Amino acid sequence: MSTFLENARQIFDAAQAAMRAGQTPSDLTILINEEGHIEVLAESDWPLDRLLADRGARIAYRVRAERRGGGICLEGRSISEYCRLETADRAREALRGPCATPDRRPSETLPILPEG
Repeated sequence: MSTFLENARQIFDAAQAAMRAGQTPSDLTILINEEGHIEVLAESDWPLDRLLADRGARIAYRVRAERRGGGICLEGRSISEYCRLETADRAREALRGPCATPDRRPSETLPILPEG
């Protein structure tokens, strides 16, 4: 598994653990630049690809907690990769729309595991 996907899984697991502990994680965006420095933005509604370009980051992850239903949605983007992880509750509601980003353009959800 790539570092990009491993980081996404770890962030997703941390958000799920917070939900299980009775806390609602804040909506946040995590940016990682070329040197590995991390910047965390609270409740940013910018599309991830625009944040990558504007902030000079190489990787961006966004975590959103669904207040209704208690689901978690994580989206990750780099220059060459995209992923989206959702709790089972959120996946059942996916027909309502992608991870509740207001100006989000449609995108393709890619498989986590390589075909083989």
